[in-house]
Amino acid sequence: LPRPPPVAAGSGLVGPCGRRAYAPPAERKRFYQNVSISQGEGGFEINLDHRKLKTPQAKLFTVPSEALAIAVATEWDSQKDTIKFYTMHLTTLCNTALDNPTQRNKTQLIRAAVKFLETDTVCYRVEEPPALAELQKNEWDPVVAWAEKRYNVTIGSSTSILGPNIPASTKETFTSHLASYNMWALQGIEFVITQLKSLILSMSLIDRHITVEKAVLLSRLEEEYQIRRWGNVEWAHDYDLCELRARTAAGTLFVHLCSESSTVKHKLLQD
Repeated sequence: LPRPPPVAAGSGLVGPCGRRAYAPPAERKRFYQNVSISQGEGGFEINLDHRKLKTPQAKLFTVPSEALAIAVATEWDSQKDTIKFYTMHLTTLCNTALDNPTQRNKTQLIRAAVKFLETDTVCYRVEEPPALAELQKNEWDPVVAWAEKRYNVTIGSSTSILGPNIPASTKETFTSHLASYNMWALQGIEFVITQLKSLILSMSLIDRHITVEKAVLLSRLEEEYQIRRWGNVEWAHDYDLCELRARTAAGTLFVHLCSESSTVKHKLLQD
């Protein structure tokens, strides 16, 4: 039987110069019966029948925690007759962490995350129409205020096209905070940020201050306002909303699971 195919690790992940980490592959017929996990020298491995899963660069697929391994194995086990790679966000993130296709180090990942402060969704405000301006103030101000208190920083907001003037000390504080995460977790944080277009919403979510549903709603505030005013476009908006929630939830879970450790030596998924 053929080796398990490379898994798309670029669903939503964009590297330097806008290049995607990996292009999502086409769907493929399911070629395995059972999924299990086992502990190897480098961490926890995923087994499809009696073969070990590999990354797109043919590295052994190994994750740092048992909880994350179980979550990834569940993604593979939940596939039916056809493997839909674009639904396997945790697998995608693990592949990106293992292969690091954009070849960035920890400092570069942190710098990219902090740079989002300059164009953060919740910092850009409108003056017209008044109803939307009031909605932004009522919904976004509490999150900004929480972040300022939580990290002891100044963020603010602006109606200027140039955005707010973020103090250097604020960027330094977030840089220092993000440095406390490992490389795997930082990959997940960047993934969440790219979904929400906001470092502030992402950290509020990862710190469990707001839920996934709330974070996604706040990131789409203007779009939701326009939908309420002009109506929904058949099924397109609902599909986009569900997809964004799924990706954001997966990225947040990935960050949390990458911070856990496990002493269990062996685990098999049971039917």
